[in-house]
Amino acid sequence: MTGTVSEALREAATRLSATSDTARLDAELLMAHALGVSRSDLLLRHAREAVPPQFAVLIDRRAAREPVAHILGEQEFYGRTFRVTAATLIPRGDSEVLVEAALALSPPPARVLDLGTGSGALLLSVLADCAAEGVGTDRSAAALEVARENANRLDLVDRARFELRDWHEAGWADDLGRFGLVLCNPPYVESDAELDPDVRDYEPASALFAGAEGLDDYRALMPQLARLLTPDGVVIFEIGAGQADAVTALAEAEGYSATLRRDLAGRARALVMTRGLNR
Repeated sequence: MTGTVSEALREAATRLSATSDTARLDAELLMAHALGVSRSDLLLRHAREAVPPQFAVLIDRRAAREPVAHILGEQEFYGRTFRVTAATLIPRGDSEVLVEAALALSPPPARVLDLGTGSGALLLSVLADCAAEGVGTDRSAAALEVARENANRLDLVDRARFELRDWHEAGWADDLGRFGLVLCNPPYVESDAELDPDVRDYEPASALFAGAEGLDDYRALMPQLARLLTPDGVVIFEIGAGQADAVTALAEAEGYSATLRRDLAGRARALVMTRGLNR
């Protein structure tokens, strides 16, 4: 691309509008990355500069539906920047409701477990704003390396550890102990669901799909939660669209009461589950 940054942004946004609902934002983020500046700096100070040669390559990648977070190698979540790769799900703003629910618990938990931690975004966001210690588990060694890098970036390595575990295997949690809070954003997409290419072609299928109804991992985990919780422990699950009633029924069958939390768009997004006394 030739011309100024401002001109290239208009051209790129027009091109990306065919495949992205956030074409202008995508173009600005990629231009800022190419220039090595923040997006706000880009808009304030660099509009008349020459276009960096690598910008065209970045736009080509985005036009091929590669997620912006993968191109940049990072994603903002709950006010912090997290490293992401193709080995992890991209943290999404909708999931911040789990962090908000966790931080609202009183008293706060002393130990937090994050099942299927991926980039570590949920666990590390909670630990960054409370004094707890935490464990993140995942069945992907590559994802755990990303989570450890994020813990290091946020100076949380002394309070967060990450373990290679698979909740479908016998004995996977025998030595983990008990926790005041269990967080989990499990796979919950129906196996035949049609996903945007940005997700389907670039994010790990093992972290997305969970059987014909998207409920396989909830069914596997519910009976195992009691041995992971302290007597007044809390579980917070993320849920998919239309799954609130089904996951609530699974929880109640195991003796939990469940309270629904909605995201900023008003969609059912999380279930806060307790036994005995309600918080």
